[in-house]
Amino acid sequence: MNLHHLFADTGGRTVRYALSGAGGGFARTLLAQTRRLPGLVPAVLCDRDLPRLRAMLVELGYDGERLADCAGAGAVADAVAGGGIALVADAALLTAAPWDILVEATGSPAAGLAMAERALRGGRHVAMVSKEVDSVAGLYLADLAAERGLVYTTADGDQPANLIGLVTWAELLGLDVVAIGKSTEYDLVYDPEAGTVTQLDTTVPAPELSALLGLGDDVRATLAARAAAVAALPTGATADYCEMAVVANNTGFRPDTERLHYPVARIAELADVYRPRAAGGVLDRTGAVDVFSALRLPGEASFAGGVFVVVRTDDPVTWETLREKGHVLSADGRYAAIYLPYHLMGVETPVSLLSAVLHHRPSGGTDPRSYAVLAGRARTGLPAQAALAMGGHHHDVTGVQAVLLRGEEAPDDVAPLYLAAHATLARPVAAGELIRIADLADPDAGLLRAWRAGRAARGCPDRTEGTTAS
Repeated sequence: MNLHHLFADTGGRTVRYALSGAGGGFARTLLAQTRRLPGLVPAVLCDRDLPRLRAMLVELGYDGERLADCAGAGAVADAVAGGGIALVADAALLTAAPWDILVEATGSPAAGLAMAERALRGGRHVAMVSKEVDSVAGLYLADLAAERGLVYTTADGDQPANLIGLVTWAELLGLDVVAIGKSTEYDLVYDPEAGTVTQLDTTVPAPELSALLGLGDDVRATLAARAAAVAALPTGATADYCEMAVVANNTGFRPDTERLHYPVARIAELADVYRPRAAGGVLDRTGAVDVFSALRLPGEASFAGGVFVVVRTDDPVTWETLREKGHVLSADGRYAAIYLPYHLMGVETPVSLLSAVLHHRPSGGTDPRSYAVLAGRARTGLPAQAALAMGGHHHDVTGVQAVLLRGEEAPDDVAPLYLAAHATLARPVAAGELIRIADLADPDAGLLRAWRAGRAARGCPDRTEGTTAS
């Protein structure tokens, strides 16, 4: 499809956006790309470190004289009215000037919710990059936007929106989708000569992998052996679970198991791996959302950041023709994997912003529901008064293992993971137990209100799909 046609009849309108978390990595990629788009401009940028933000903008080529550090609403309004860009440290100043859409990229559950809610109540659209916010408050914000005729959406360039796009493309074509998912953030790179496997900056011995580069006849046995060979490396980042919660709620696909499967697999094996168990794969139920660890050799293209769908094939001649053209089919020819091995972060996000503002169309789902709940289980016994701190690159929660529950199986009183983040326990929680709302002494009031309202308005519908089929 020629995307130029989508925005050809908009009268040359310029879309103006506000950006929170403007000093972060995702924000930088959006700000860098914005300079190349005459129809898209930043109006107000919010970050705690204004000197760092200013330096980044100048480095990207923005005119330093058009950047105004603003400490009050009047200064923000004047800066934007004069064609400049207002830089603010106080999130309350974001709405002091006119703009069309907020890009929320702080990664902070409570602060991100407050900014998104303020934007929607002020008649502005919201593109949600902070999956931490969406996993707790996304349903509430979607409902709030719908009430006001506004758009609340995921943002192209991040894996959730990219996967939603791939799934809906497959569904539009009438493909029978069995499973959907993404890879973990970092590939497993196996060096046959050294007998080692490297993940990011960690290398461990794994000579067993030399005999496991093919799946063989017993797919599950091979996957188990690979998992044992790389057991010294971490599997399952909290961010993966969070992103798949967002995807599940926007598509209706749900986790097959609460810890996800995380198979160590090569790209060419995805159609064999993500088949029902009766057909030799890993799925107990179809209609699954999952994550895999991409195994590759040095010099092979990376899948880190990629997304995929696995579909049932129909006409054998059609799909054998597609196999001959390089498409990934299972050994028996009954399943195929279709994938995009990349995401471009904020470089792609302008499509979502233009679509939301100019056409009132989201990049995410049009009717999100609570098909999955991102929750947490205590890794060890947690005492009363324990602080559940959130931190690190993947926004882990101290002492808590992220899990992804099917919406219809989640207890009504379960605490979403990022409601528990930054809270203190009111009572002990035994190892392996789910964190419940009543376990939290001081949950953020705004997040709790949004969680309950979203679940009440957009709970998981009764569904019968997701049974194993051959």
